[in-house]
Amino acid sequence: MPNKNILLIEPGYKNKYPPLGLMKLAAYHGPHGKRDNVKFIKGEVDRSVLEMNWDRIYVTTLFSFEWKEISKSINFAMECARGNATKVFVGGIAASLMHEQFIAEAGWRGIRFIKGLLSESPAVSLQLDEFEEELYSDDQHGTPIEDLVPDYSILEHIRGQYSYPVHDAYFTYASRGCVRKCHFCGVPKLEGAQRDAQSITGLVRAIDDLYGPRRDLMLMDNNVVASANYRNIIAEIRDLGFTPGAKLSRPGKVPVQRRVDFNQGVDARILCKDKMYLQEMATICLKPLRIAFDHIGTRKPYQQAIEYAHEANLRELSNYMLYNFKDTPEDLYQRMRLNIDLNERLNIRIFSFPMRYQPTDLKDRTHVGDNWNKYYLRSMQIILQATHGIVSGSPDFFKTAFGETEESFEALLLRPQHYLFNRFWYDKYDGRPELDVFLKLFAKLSPSAKAELIRLLSSTGPSSFHTLASEATDRSVKDILPFYSPPSKQAEAEIWRQMKQRNLASAMAVEEIPEDELVEDAGLAEIV
Repeated sequence: MPNKNILLIEPGYKNKYPPLGLMKLAAYHGPHGKRDNVKFIKGEVDRSVLEMNWDRIYVTTLFSFEWKEISKSINFAMECARGNATKVFVGGIAASLMHEQFIAEAGWRGIRFIKGLLSESPAVSLQLDEFEEELYSDDQHGTPIEDLVPDYSILEHIRGQYSYPVHDAYFTYASRGCVRKCHFCGVPKLEGAQRDAQSITGLVRAIDDLYGPRRDLMLMDNNVVASANYRNIIAEIRDLGFTPGAKLSRPGKVPVQRRVDFNQGVDARILCKDKMYLQEMATICLKPLRIAFDHIGTRKPYQQAIEYAHEANLRELSNYMLYNFKDTPEDLYQRMRLNIDLNERLNIRIFSFPMRYQPTDLKDRTHVGDNWNKYYLRSMQIILQATHGIVSGSPDFFKTAFGETEESFEALLLRPQHYLFNRFWYDKYDGRPELDVFLKLFAKLSPSAKAELIRLLSSTGPSSFHTLASEATDRSVKDILPFYSPPSKQAEAEIWRQMKQRNLASAMAVEEIPEDELVEDAGLAEIV
């Protein structure tokens, strides 16, 4: 029963990787599967799909805080289905972790929200009703959609509209799930316990045959070093040609350097137990080695893992640093500073990516951890905007961006945010006299006055800071609050004009990292 019309929708948020789930659904329905007519769109830009009669519509979801974009796509899917909710299927990370919240939406009644992986037969995974004779409801014993070779051809459907930073790659898993049960992580709910996945070699060979060879190997494993099959996984990667210095040659094109990326990071608490783990990784073209450093309590295993990596001659290092969970600003600073110390002592370069924690079932980015406050979080995002989300391995860069001590870092977080946004103007140029006056007043604040200042600044947005002086009880707080009112748009435009006119640097010199090596989503575009 081929030639059915199938629409695949990815919401219009920015994301680093193509939608692997939709690519596998395309494989199920497309020319190598049911031979249906498959169309893939990104967001709601392509209005021509409203003119078609669709037999089934799939919507994928990613981060929970993209609820607005996800909602727009689901509503658009309902419009494409002409209100027939039984044709609409929604799955992915957010739909799994926020399952009850999706189901509770009255306007989406009748839509099937799929929880978890499509790892059973197609009819079972998609909750198809054989009694109602739904499309492919008789496929009770077919290959699970999760195990199909992704259909790369659908990415051509949005060429010119959206380009994924990582696209010339094999996307696969060597293992699923995780041995950890970290409270901040959704993996245990999504994937369950650690287990091995299908053969990497089989998938790579199938992609080569269908779509041609890819440059890179992206392994989406959550904790690959916890696999009992770890050595075999690395051996398989080597056998596929992903060894140090390996290049991919394609007809008529310049050979390109290949790389392997365990993009979810590896576990320092396992790496530190045996040099073997990193010695094995040194035999493949790994770039970068990503190690999670979620809190200062893992300092010892993290440091040992870095030293083992150095011994194994792994020089391209990167890590994720969770903040706004149970940590404090001092905790985050200590972790960032440790990398600087390791860089200097070992003569290596570690790039860190602070990642702001958000609960996996929250519809926006408004969560404030117990040891943080709204103003500090907003300041941190502004600092990271200036550094492109990176904590560089350069000591001078670090001290400029984050301060020389824990105390100076907290002082930066409490600085007027337009001073951070226009850092060089106030630190080095014409804004310096104003900054000096502010710093003198700031030095006079007692701990209780700072606490009051933080409370007031966290109670509202910058556009209302001018109203806060009337609420202050401490005289020193009343005196300093006027400095927090942001300049007018005209005044800020004049700062930028003068900086440009004098050809002065308006931001820190940021070390360049290829876009495909940056993190999935650092939340830098949305200041909350």
